[in-house]
Amino acid sequence: MTGAVPPQGGAVPPQAQRPVTGAVPPQSGAVPPQAQRPVTGAVPPQGGAVPPQAYQPHPWNTASSYSQPSWYQNQPPRYNGGWQVPPQVPPIPNEPQPKWNAKKDRKAAFWLRIVALLIVVLLGYCIVSDVLLYRREVPASTTSQSEVREDGESHPNVVIQQQEKPELSSDAEGVAEDGSYTVEGVAAAVRPSIVEIRTYADEKGTLLDGTGSGIILSEDGYIITNAHVLTDGKAFTVITADEEEYPASVVGSDNKTDIAVIKVDKTDLPAAVIGDSDEVKLGEAVVAIGNPAGLSGSVTNGIVSGLNRKIRSDATGFDMDCIQTNAAISPGNSGGALVNMYGQVIGITSSKYVNASYEGLGFAITINEVLPIVEELIQQSYVSDRVRIGITFTSLYDEYIQGQFTEAVGMKRTPLELYGLWIQEISQDCDIANTELQVNDVILSVNGQKTETYDDLSAAIADNKANDTVEARCRRYEKNGTFQEFTIQFKLMEDTSGNY
Repeated sequence: MTGAVPPQGGAVPPQAQRPVTGAVPPQSGAVPPQAQRPVTGAVPPQGGAVPPQAYQPHPWNTASSYSQPSWYQNQPPRYNGGWQVPPQVPPIPNEPQPKWNAKKDRKAAFWLRIVALLIVVLLGYCIVSDVLLYRREVPASTTSQSEVREDGESHPNVVIQQQEKPELSSDAEGVAEDGSYTVEGVAAAVRPSIVEIRTYADEKGTLLDGTGSGIILSEDGYIITNAHVLTDGKAFTVITADEEEYPASVVGSDNKTDIAVIKVDKTDLPAAVIGDSDEVKLGEAVVAIGNPAGLSGSVTNGIVSGLNRKIRSDATGFDMDCIQTNAAISPGNSGGALVNMYGQVIGITSSKYVNASYEGLGFAITINEVLPIVEELIQQSYVSDRVRIGITFTSLYDEYIQGQFTEAVGMKRTPLELYGLWIQEISQDCDIANTELQVNDVILSVNGQKTETYDDLSAAIADNKANDTVEARCRRYEKNGTFQEFTIQFKLMEDTSGNY
């Protein structure tokens, strides 16, 4: 063999020369057999290499006799009767891709589900624990912010949050085995939220006129108290449990309900936790915290002696929904807190609801009745939907009052069937001043309903609003005991004074 190229890696050694008996079309990876002839040149091995053969064109390898490309058409050109380049490296067969293991797939999916479930459980645990921690340790605080209304003025917008009875940890200090505070625990938790209020008769704050108590409602300085604590006051001072002293201003006061709100210019105050008085149970243990007789931060305990007591204030004669308790409540406790054993304020104590003729009878206005009033006082300084007639009167129901009326008119004896509302003053800024009603006249009925007492008059105008016209039947007595009756009509006025 002349000009033979040595076989390369993967090349098959040359075969013995043998005749070719017939042409076979080329197969994949195979070289078509050649006619019997001496081998004159080596053919470079291809994929699935074959032994080098002498190059001899075959008729079916020509373009005229076979139009499809042959196995050697992509080879380099021939020079000097032989191949001058080394044979091509056979292509690397494609290795089969590993199949995904279904068993491993199922196992991985199983652990992914386990991890996802653990994450969900952990998130749920965190949320629940945060809620419980909030209920146990973080009081439901009252927040306030200002808003501008249609009148162009800025008004505080207060959101008062009430809290249900929490679940306290029995391992915490001051907590009993049943999950409630001990009296010591209540005192420690609530006493910082109770303040002393001093009322002065002069604007300079030098003439002390009286003292009372108050409850810190919000961290930014809103404080609840009784309206009668502020009566006739010209200046007010708040003293906190840490003996810090701050000047206070009146936000709003409502004598009808004996509720008032004051404010100090201080932040980060320890706001009280507001409870739900509807959850209070008869016989439940309670604690009263206030400043009786100027004794700051006094703590007394007792039980709930009665629920839903309609008690009339001796200041206005208006009935309020109260909690009866045997916890000691004295002058100076007014405006203080009645607290349950979870450290929540459930009522506002008031000495005005204490009957001096009996011992062990104390009353606190339920916090659920107080809060709507407080919200309106903070937002607009008065309670909405209040009306006034514009008169000051005294009921003639009592015989002693009848004697005073007889003397005021100048009669020698008390008339028979004397009843009604004895008019003692008429406000000139009200529509009733434009009628023929005079001082010492008697109003017998309003809107057709007999009026012998304050409650009768309130019931007669209960469905009326400001600017509604009402009718009243009146009587005017003469010195000789005779009288004449007449009817007047007048409009009710909106009451924003808080003195209803």
